[in-house]
Amino acid sequence: MNPRDLLDQLLNPYECFTALRTESGPVSYNERGKFWEVFEYDDVLALASDHETFSSDGSQFVEHPDQMVKGQSVLTTDPPRHRQLRSLVSQAFTPRAIASMAARIAEITHNLLDQVAWQGAMDIIADLSYPLPVIVISEMLGIPSEDRAQFKHWSDQMVVSEYEDLSRDNIEEYNKRVRTIMRQTLDELYDYFRQVLAERRLQPRHDLVSALLAAQIEGESLSEPDILAFCALLLIAGNITTTNLIGNALLCFDEHPEAMEQLHARPDLIPQAIEEVLRYRSPALLVGRYATRPIEIHGQTIPRGQLIIGWLACANFDQVQFPQPERFDIERTLNRHLAFGHGIHFCLGAPLARLEAKIALGILLERFQHIRRERTQSIETIRSVFIMGPKHLPVTFRAR
Repeated sequence: MNPRDLLDQLLNPYECFTALRTESGPVSYNERGKFWEVFEYDDVLALASDHETFSSDGSQFVEHPDQMVKGQSVLTTDPPRHRQLRSLVSQAFTPRAIASMAARIAEITHNLLDQVAWQGAMDIIADLSYPLPVIVISEMLGIPSEDRAQFKHWSDQMVVSEYEDLSRDNIEEYNKRVRTIMRQTLDELYDYFRQVLAERRLQPRHDLVSALLAAQIEGESLSEPDILAFCALLLIAGNITTTNLIGNALLCFDEHPEAMEQLHARPDLIPQAIEEVLRYRSPALLVGRYATRPIEIHGQTIPRGQLIIGWLACANFDQVQFPQPERFDIERTLNRHLAFGHGIHFCLGAPLARLEAKIALGILLERFQHIRRERTQSIETIRSVFIMGPKHLPVTFRAR
């Protein structure tokens, strides 16, 4: 088994990420990618949490900062700018704001399942976990329904496209291709949102785009590049995480039918089961930071300015933190997984993703029984080094 193979990661997450951590040691330098990697829970936690030592802003360290994406977002800034930006967009993700969306999420879920209930078969990804979050985030942004397919295409391109894993030999060509695809995709996405911004300036609405145009930080409005960066982040983060979370959940439940039966009998366990899915098959695989000073980790000195990759998926199988990490246990109580990161950069959309998954899985299990993966078709995984999930997941079921 190749611990960096994408299909191995999806189908055998414990074996794959444990092998990756074992063969690499607690910290290693990736010669092909020219970056450092850490794998153990405490090290990944520190990388995600200590923003003074590990910066999210690579513009001061990369060789060609002019080639980086213009505009600032909560992903690529450090305090105090990060705090200012996050305080603006977090207003749309308050507990009250998220809770108010529950009825609409349930309505969308029922509508999607109504379209396949008579068939006795569906693709969990194409029929449920992809359209649900795309519809939700599109409505939040005030985007017309006819543009949702294009939204999905752009978000997939940003993290998937033709990307291959980091073990390929010609890493320079790989990196060049990644940058080209991301730049082309962002150009298309930004052109689209520039038109939306122009329309909202003339006719504001009750949506996130209008709110960002009206927002101010210490008396100053956000620049257009900053707003465009926010829109891109919300689009991508607003649907990919939920899509993979629901898909990964069904894959886990299919592998552990006793968990599926337990959830049928006790729907109150669904939130706890979602946390175990996040640990066992983390939708996001890694987090990246830059060392702001020379830092020693397990005897290795990492110079200032070096990129460090923290493997969230490996940390979530660290046996020091998780007893019997190989077990998929929906009743696991101490589950401080790092699937959504940690610290000031904790995933802004985590509450929404959890709510969407809770409602969608609850309704799915309420309406359907004997949900089983269609084993006549092999699983195709998403081609990405950043995220993990099935590209398609055909299942059969019986409507209740």
